[in-house]
Amino acid sequence: MSINIYSAFTSEIIVRPDDIDMNNHVHFSKYLDYFLAARYEQMERDYKISMEEFIEMRLNWVASSMNINYKRPLKLGDTAVVKTQMESFQGAQVNVNFWIYNKKTNKLAAEGNGIFTLINIDNGRPTRISKKITDRYSI
Repeated sequence: MSINIYSAFTSEIIVRPDDIDMNNHVHFSKYLDYFLAARYEQMERDYKISMEEFIEMRLNWVASSMNINYKRPLKLGDTAVVKTQMESFQGAQVNVNFWIYNKKTNKLAAEGNGIFTLINIDNGRPTRISKKITDRYSI
């Protein structure tokens, strides 16, 4: 059995005032936003297959499962470094791991993974991820 090791990519996101909760740190839901924003940017920049290209192919990704483990808070003015890495492809799904670091301290703020399902926009049903797509993501 062969195990694929996929490239990891990073994106930086500056914590904004509207990311902050009443405890004066980033609201727990924003970590998911940071992960999704990083993936969107990395699709075009690193994998060279943008979300718009998927939509032109009448395909879209939907979140099927999300897991986030919070380690330490990010605060206003911090820069989140979001590192993502594909773990596996299976049928219509891809599993993506992520780590969010505080750029200033290089300490882990959160980690987790997301499972995304590729769907056909026209009928809303899952569609097997083609070899053409897996080849482009397998860098």
